[in-house]
Amino acid sequence: MPEAATDLITSLQSQEEELVLDSFDHTDAWTLGAGLVEVARAAGHAVGIDIRRSGLILFRGSLPGITADQESWIARKAALVLRMESSSALVAARLAAAGVDAAAIGWLGADYAITGGSFPVRVRGAGVVAAVTASGLSSAEDHDLVVAGLRRHLATTSSSQEGTRS
Repeated sequence: MPEAATDLITSLQSQEEELVLDSFDHTDAWTLGAGLVEVARAAGHAVGIDIRRSGLILFRGSLPGITADQESWIARKAALVLRMESSSALVAARLAAAGVDAAAIGWLGADYAITGGSFPVRVRGAGVVAAVTASGLSSAEDHDLVVAGLRRHLATTSSSQEGTRS
């Protein structure tokens, strides 16, 4: 495997190990989603933001400039995360490094988008409970936006929990 592919996979795996929450409920979904919308709006990004569990949308934000096509991308990216329990960018990187075209061999059909932009919401002791997705930028930019939002959310919730313990 080329060194660049190994480095990318290692970096993406590190993000997943770093971004583990202590809890996640409907209020957390709203807070995380609103924070992502705030960051995207300030940057002038035309994106859709979605947080969902299987069969239940917990948060949806659509900024000016996105197209109806983003709905399909959001649903397909989130489906991949909820099925594989890894970020869509990590799944894409692992498959590319292995030389596997999952769609061509019929393993993952049209319901899944193997591209960056969706990330698992992982709760310590519980596993993956939701997927947070951005769509409207490049795959890497969508991924980076979600990671930045999760880091911000984790820092905010960690500091507020520290405040309640003091």
